[in-house]
Amino acid sequence: MKAIVREEYGNWQVFHPSEVDIPLPKAGEVQVKVHAVSLNASDVENMNGSPLYIRAWGLFKPKYKILGSDIAGTVTAVGEGAGRFKTGDAVYGDALYFWGGFAEYACIPEKLLKRKPEHLSFEEAAALPQAGAVAEQGIRFKRRLQPGDKVLINGAGGGAGSFAVQLAKLAGAEVSGVDSAEKLAFIRLLGADHTIDYREYDFTQNRHSYDFILDLVASHSIFHYQRALTRRGVYCMVGGKMRHLFQTLVVGSLLSLFGSKQLAVIGVKPNEKLEYLEELIRDGKLKPAIDRVYPLEQVPEAMQYLSEGKAKGKVVIKVK
Repeated sequence: MKAIVREEYGNWQVFHPSEVDIPLPKAGEVQVKVHAVSLNASDVENMNGSPLYIRAWGLFKPKYKILGSDIAGTVTAVGEGAGRFKTGDAVYGDALYFWGGFAEYACIPEKLLKRKPEHLSFEEAAALPQAGAVAEQGIRFKRRLQPGDKVLINGAGGGAGSFAVQLAKLAGAEVSGVDSAEKLAFIRLLGADHTIDYREYDFTQNRHSYDFILDLVASHSIFHYQRALTRRGVYCMVGGKMRHLFQTLVVGSLLSLFGSKQLAVIGVKPNEKLEYLEELIRDGKLKPAIDRVYPLEQVPEAMQYLSEGKAKGKVVIKVK
């Protein structure tokens, strides 16, 4: 089968096309003919081998040669003990830590997959799992948003951010989206009430305060975020630079313990609440924002586009 592989860590140029054997499903797995796979920050991190914890799966050389975890396709074979799906079923899900989506076929534990609803195209289904889970779990962290709550989303123009803006608006929040100037018009189209160019304006240094901050890029010190919260505000970090993640885990916990504000890092549970997001999409209340669709052979170009921070919403690879 055709696949896009890499043998080393590095930038987008490490990827190259290759002919590899079609994988066979192990116990509990299904073989999927991949129709579409979307790109995520986790693909970029694994491409780079950074942050350092990524190298737990290969210190000097990557264990997984074929990346791509947000997969949508058709079941073509079923492994021993796997009984949720049959050949021909359309499925999708986040195969994070198993990977394999940058190829014509992938073998995935069936527990990580959902049936693809008819109202979702394969491209839309591939765009949903990881970014949708990050946004949904981030937005509902610690508190239920109330109409009129002031919410700030840092990294609002990316894949998870594009879902988060829409979910916060559905809750009736007043949403401010932070990203580069090139993405601000896109963020307004998603429904944001206010947009902030992070290069021109530091939202942690102004007089505005927020009831909830969802941080998808971790670009500031935890003390700066604390200053930007209302008296009982909540700060939730889902991704970003390692030093800020550690600072929030340690210092944020202490600040939360001895103060009225809550500051925390969350670990996202893959594939959780996807049915809820499916319903919102079916009812026209949520839309996967797909920026670009590339063919399989252009995975390197797609990874370059994503890793340079240019993507507005999701980037998808159409395989078959």
